[in-house]
Amino acid sequence: MSTDLNALTVLAAVAEARSFRLAADRLGVTRSAVSQSVRRLEDGLGIALLHRTTRSVSPTEAGARLLDGIGPALRDLRAAVQAVGDRPGQPAGLLRLAVSSIAEAFLSGPFLAGFLEAHPGIRLDVTVTDEEFDIAAQGYDAGVRLGEAIEADMIAVPVSAPQRQMVVAAPAHLARAGTPAHPRDLPGHRCVGWRPAPGLAPYRWEFEEEGRAFDVAVEPEVTTDDMGLMIRLALAGAGFTFGMAESFRPWLEEGRLVPVLEAWSAPFPGFFLYFPSRRNLAPKLRALVDHARRHPPGG
Repeated sequence: MSTDLNALTVLAAVAEARSFRLAADRLGVTRSAVSQSVRRLEDGLGIALLHRTTRSVSPTEAGARLLDGIGPALRDLRAAVQAVGDRPGQPAGLLRLAVSSIAEAFLSGPFLAGFLEAHPGIRLDVTVTDEEFDIAAQGYDAGVRLGEAIEADMIAVPVSAPQRQMVVAAPAHLARAGTPAHPRDLPGHRCVGWRPAPGLAPYRWEFEEEGRAFDVAVEPEVTTDDMGLMIRLALAGAGFTFGMAESFRPWLEEGRLVPVLEAWSAPFPGFFLYFPSRRNLAPKLRALVDHARRHPPGG
């Protein structure tokens, strides 16, 4: 049978967006056109590719198999078309990035502003998220995460110096509550903790002693997925909190937060720009990789 390649692109867009309406918006066509394209593809194959409810859309088992099979080819096609469309030395197009909320230097402004100034034909769509997911399957060109969270089959380019996590508190809180002598004393103290998503357990605070890693399950009085709130509560004396040293730097320099238990805080590899291995790397992404190597964030 003859398959409409455009219909495969439409199917992938619907599966990615989990919505016919959102897929239509992204493709710049009507919802009816998207629905008809998918329906013709299903009729031609003789099998349902999407589950449809009033609230959501998701691939059937057959649809998931098809999407897994065509995903790499569609990504290569997009990259090849982008490469043809770019003028030599002038990459252009929309670059979609999924960036960890704690990648402070990458998100601080100067790095991305400098990149855009150097490449006026490129537009950025940056999603700040700490969820772990397949960036390629979700339609992102690249992501930025801590190295330990990146899948082994990804290409990774460092975009930060080595990092440290630390425990901090306001001087007033230390004066009232005292300083724990060891990380394992923390469950007896007031703490402000982090969780990656609703319904998940609070993040266990990680330390190192004599070259051996260990973690502590604190009992936070407040748990949130917002580092900004954690910092504001710590500044207000609500208790100890834990995060990247870079996130706390402005307040550490002002003396409004004080590091504790530093002897148990060891450096580790920092943040990386990562993306799937491809034969044809889109010029817009190549431009970002080259910019990161020439002008590392925070450098």
